[in-house]
Amino acid sequence: MLSQLISSPLALFYWLLAFGISLAVHEAAHAWMADRLGDPTAKLSGRLTLNPLAHIDPLGTLMLFFFHFGWGKPVPVDSYNLRDPRRDSGLISLSGPAANFLLATISSFVLRLSFHTSQFSLLASVFLTPIISLNVYWGLFNLLPIHPLDGGKVLVGFLPTDLALEVEDFLSRYQLIFLMLIIFPFFGNSLVGAIIDPLANLIFKLLLPETPIV
Repeated sequence: MLSQLISSPLALFYWLLAFGISLAVHEAAHAWMADRLGDPTAKLSGRLTLNPLAHIDPLGTLMLFFFHFGWGKPVPVDSYNLRDPRRDSGLISLSGPAANFLLATISSFVLRLSFHTSQFSLLASVFLTPIISLNVYWGLFNLLPIHPLDGGKVLVGFLPTDLALEVEDFLSRYQLIFLMLIIFPFFGNSLVGAIIDPLANLIFKLLLPETPIV
């Protein structure tokens, strides 16, 4: 992916723009949900914004271009401000992937509508296709039930209390090992790709159809 983007400056520009938009929407959704649930920490830290510069994590950005998966700077959350810390933390974590899927769906709708306006259809396709692709992959990746991804907190947030504590301890203890096992390619393919690609391709068939809305 990286070599292809470097060879095409225009494609690189569109993918970087899509990355910035996707990242900002994901992280701002975390901050918005936290604020709605009673914790203004992220808002006071300047994270309730669609400015990508407030959310960029250098390592997460590099991982995106080398392995097709990445992450942003964690949104600060003070659980003492939450009414139900475990459940609310799960909702805050879920809001990020949910925002990615929502953005991908809206972008798909706009893309299909653009087919009725020929002078804008090509531009819309070039601009919106990376947004749809990134948001689908980002949403699915972050829902994997491991730490430090959102899926780990979502899982813990909705399990019964005793089981949640055990799972939280297990995921926290081995989070780096789990992350490395799923991201780094073994025998030519990564475990996360084997898990996510079939689901992503199914969603792409819905969001990137060849026929426009009638």
